[in-house]
Amino acid sequence: MSQQPQSSITHPGSSDRSAWPHLAPSSSLSSIAQAAIEQDIKDTQDTVPKDVDVDFGQEADGLLLPTNSRQDASDQRHSLVGSYHHPTYLGGVNCPPFSASTSFPQRKYITEQEQSEALTQERDLLRDNQLIPPERPLIRRGSSRSSANPRKPSVHRYSSIPSMKSKDQLRDEEPTVTEASTPDETSALLGRAPSRPNGNSDEQPLDHKWEEAFTKGKIQTSWQRETKVLFQFSRPLIITFILQWSLTQASVFTVGHIGKKELAAVSLGSMTASITGYAIYQGLATSLDTLCAQAYGSGHKHLVGLQMQRMVVFLWTITIPIAIVWASGTQILKAIIPDKAVAELAGLYLKILIAGAPGYAAFESGKRFCQAQGLFSANMYCLLLCAPLNALLHYLFVWHLHLGFIGAPLAVVITETLLPLSLLTYVRFIAGRACWGGLAPRAALRNWGPMIRLAVPGLAMVLAEFLAFEILTLCAGLLGTEALAAQAVVGSVATLTFFVGPFPVSIAASTRVANLVGAGLGRGARTCAVVVMVGASGIGLLNMVVVAAARRWLPMLFTNDAGVLERAAKVLPVCAAFQLFDSLAANCNGILRGLGRQAIGGYVNVGSYYAVAIPISIATCFGLHWDMYGLWIGPAIGLALVSGIEGWVIFQTSWEGAVEAARKRNAQG
Repeated sequence: MSQQPQSSITHPGSSDRSAWPHLAPSSSLSSIAQAAIEQDIKDTQDTVPKDVDVDFGQEADGLLLPTNSRQDASDQRHSLVGSYHHPTYLGGVNCPPFSASTSFPQRKYITEQEQSEALTQERDLLRDNQLIPPERPLIRRGSSRSSANPRKPSVHRYSSIPSMKSKDQLRDEEPTVTEASTPDETSALLGRAPSRPNGNSDEQPLDHKWEEAFTKGKIQTSWQRETKVLFQFSRPLIITFILQWSLTQASVFTVGHIGKKELAAVSLGSMTASITGYAIYQGLATSLDTLCAQAYGSGHKHLVGLQMQRMVVFLWTITIPIAIVWASGTQILKAIIPDKAVAELAGLYLKILIAGAPGYAAFESGKRFCQAQGLFSANMYCLLLCAPLNALLHYLFVWHLHLGFIGAPLAVVITETLLPLSLLTYVRFIAGRACWGGLAPRAALRNWGPMIRLAVPGLAMVLAEFLAFEILTLCAGLLGTEALAAQAVVGSVATLTFFVGPFPVSIAASTRVANLVGAGLGRGARTCAVVVMVGASGIGLLNMVVVAAARRWLPMLFTNDAGVLERAAKVLPVCAAFQLFDSLAANCNGILRGLGRQAIGGYVNVGSYYAVAIPISIATCFGLHWDMYGLWIGPAIGLALVSGIEGWVIFQTSWEGAVEAARKRNAQG
């Protein structure tokens, strides 16, 4: 991390951003980013717009910068505020299932929203442990005291989560039951000074209460509290992921009902576009996770906009070779896929997608621009607008205007163009303008070296994730058109089950564990991890039951072809069988990220997928002639291996050691 300015605020796991951090050490990445920012400051010092605030330590647009003047927040060694980060995900709209990594922006500042969330969680834990008064009173009705003296009702203070103290502990302490006194002629007219809404008196602020309670070992959490927090964290992520899933699946839903060739072609075209284009955009844009965060943390906020402009120009330059590959898609796919008609349709799909590539590249860059400022909801708001419109356009073009297959890529192009425009509208009229210093075409064409060096590890990581799943699609294409169409159905179902449960919870888990470990609450982090694993098991079992029970009618959402329906229905039980392992593996990865040990997850995932899962899939599919059963047995075994190894690592974890390791990372910056 950047050594200027100094701050204790950092994510415990941010020293290694990706699931494959061994590709480039985090310290070297941070030094590259710091040098790049320093060079940009020199290059733009004479061209900074007058209305751009570069005074470090000021609040602007509801965002906080780390500064020593904030003694009530960042100075607290054991405070959640000092380690807190909002759960977020920077992956692209085209994301494969079994994704192992989550992108955490590397930043050493905390936003106002994050500070408010952290303080709320501190109050909740203090109330759960009966260390501050509850939030509101509850009048007991019908008690003997109330019946005897209706003017003097009994008041019971409570919190939303049951107390974690034993009956003996509660008996030894002063009771928290208070009585509302009846005013008489000796009472003051104004009464006692009201307490703060958070239940704290003016004499002892919340941070002092927290630090005192932590020092005495009184801060504990419960499975009820952790369940509630994880649910709160996961809920917006589930909405976002479903919207993202709908963007890519709208083509499958609409085109699949035309015929099996069209369904196979849209699956093949989408897969080719992902691995040769979208994954490249997403991987290269990960360098902004570091550059934009350090630009914002330096106090020169206009450099955040400059980094985004530079990335947009870079990605648009990369679009040229991508467009050449997509334009040659028909010839390339004909050399691989036996069914030439399917290859031609997939090639046509790719040719039309070329028009939407610049918009997609701009959106990937714009997301990082917003996330660096703490604008966590910007992506979701854009998807709330564009996802329904995308579905409407698919229906309009494919069915209402009778454009058929060609209508699907046309709808995708329009949606990919509208995504960055909607993000631009959000920044212009809602939030985010503070980091925009205006167009800087000359500066955007300079200092590309650090950006490219930072982008290479992210590109390798994203390509590794995409390739593991897309190889299965390519193998299905070698089995014939019907198998490729069935693969599209099964893959869509697997992605949906991954997005609506395991993946959002894993991101919430990594964030919560990281926040607790960073605050020094090792036992609390362990409790959270137990809740996560139990919840992941429940989610996996539920997904297993749903997929197995609905194996006959789920494929009907995607196609009417009898052969594809039958083939997909036969393979879905295999998909259902590994739902438990998929959920456990995702959440084990999340816990390891929260512990700052994502290197372990990276090695285990890469080894399991490429050394075990894919070879087994190919051997059983083509060597043993198990057809599509074999293709999906490989991922099932791979996920079981991942969940087993990572679960054992988590079980052996020293949670106090994890706290100390996080403290050392924070001290090193």
